[in-house]
Amino acid sequence: MWLSDRRAFLGGLMAVFGLVGCGFTPLHAPGEAASRLQGRIVVDAPVDRNGYLLVRRMEERLGRSDAPAYGLSLAIDVKEERMAISADNITTRFNVIGRATYALRDLEDGKVLMSGTADSFTGYSATGSTVATQAAERDAYARLMTILADQIVSRLTAQADALPS
Repeated sequence: MWLSDRRAFLGGLMAVFGLVGCGFTPLHAPGEAASRLQGRIVVDAPVDRNGYLLVRRMEERLGRSDAPAYGLSLAIDVKEERMAISADNITTRFNVIGRATYALRDLEDGKVLMSGTADSFTGYSATGSTVATQAAERDAYARLMTILADQIVSRLTAQADALPS
């Protein structure tokens, strides 16, 4: 049968109509507060690979600015913890714990408009070859920077209505 689960279809249809009826508007819709951030933030230049990965992801999400109105400063703190240790005292799993502190400032007067921190962690296994372990480590750091950047962008867009027009 073409539409075997009509209840699920009708439930989804009702949810869509319910959102339309309640005045739901997308966060990045034209004219919404979060659209003021798109292409208007310049992120301070990164100083290491982690910073580069974080800035790259933020620019993917917010766009690269030609005429910035806001500047974003970032400070990244990353550490590794041994999580699993074998009987012969060899570490087989690591957690990579990261914290990114950010401050959004107005480029005209330098006043800090928003600030905060984003925290997360990822992990990787060290049970393979040396090359596999190094690749897993680099991937864990890249995933962590993506997570931190996404958290920062989400917080900035959620508070965008507090920004001056």
